[in-house]
Amino acid sequence: MRRHLQLFATAARFDLVEHARNRLAMVLVALFIPSWISLAYAVIPSRTVTFTLRATGRLLAPAGNQITQITGAINAVTLITGFMMFAVTFNGGRFDRRLAMAGYPRIHLVLAKTTTLTLASSAIATYATAVICTAWSPRRPLLLAAALFCGAMTYGALGVVFGSLLRREVEGMFALIMTSLVDVGLQSPLASGGTQSAAIQFLPTYGTMQAATAAGFTPEPLPGDLAVQILWFAGAALLGLLAFHRRTKDALTIRPPLRLPWPPGHRQPAHPARDTSTPR
Repeated sequence: MRRHLQLFATAARFDLVEHARNRLAMVLVALFIPSWISLAYAVIPSRTVTFTLRATGRLLAPAGNQITQITGAINAVTLITGFMMFAVTFNGGRFDRRLAMAGYPRIHLVLAKTTTLTLASSAIATYATAVICTAWSPRRPLLLAAALFCGAMTYGALGVVFGSLLRREVEGMFALIMTSLVDVGLQSPLASGGTQSAAIQFLPTYGTMQAATAAGFTPEPLPGDLAVQILWFAGAALLGLLAFHRRTKDALTIRPPLRLPWPPGHRQPAHPARDTSTPR
């Protein structure tokens, strides 16, 4: 048991060090989240936006800048967490393969990534919720933080998937950005007016959007939508696990011994020396 704890602690320390080296992600967390959320509150008009919350069927009329802050927070939290996990998976891929070749248990590597993802998602979701609370008071701030946390976990798992399958960094960043833009953009009440299309239920942050909106403007908790988001995380985590297994399985494959082109005990035929004399 003690050996397993040591292996897990070592793998988790490696991942935390890799996250700490990602200075761009640290800058995005420290500056992009408050800047984007504050700009949304200051620039977007405060006139009310009427839409129907699909999860409850209730008609809401919040201020436009407040609902924009929630959608902006979801967009920022998911993008940054996905980027962090993509970077640590993409850059640490060779190191993970070397550990697997050395006999390091892959289960400890997976648990370490899950732990660092949980810590990062908790810190980023709490930070984004605190920034929102400086501008106005959501009805249920703890539920809002929980919704952002579940969305961050989902995109963090997607970052692991992209980091394990894609071969270039630009491909992973493009995939994360476009997924988040389409996902949050189609669900934004400011842009869609609370569309009733059933298609939005299949978007990655549907549960987060519904639970976060309810947390901001209604006293009703939506544990069912958080459960839907947890299912999204479980599916993304399963894909990440399969992608990570595929990436490291070659390192565990025992290669057949090198076969010589001639039978054992038989001397290699000597090649006749080339005549390098100058012809007369």
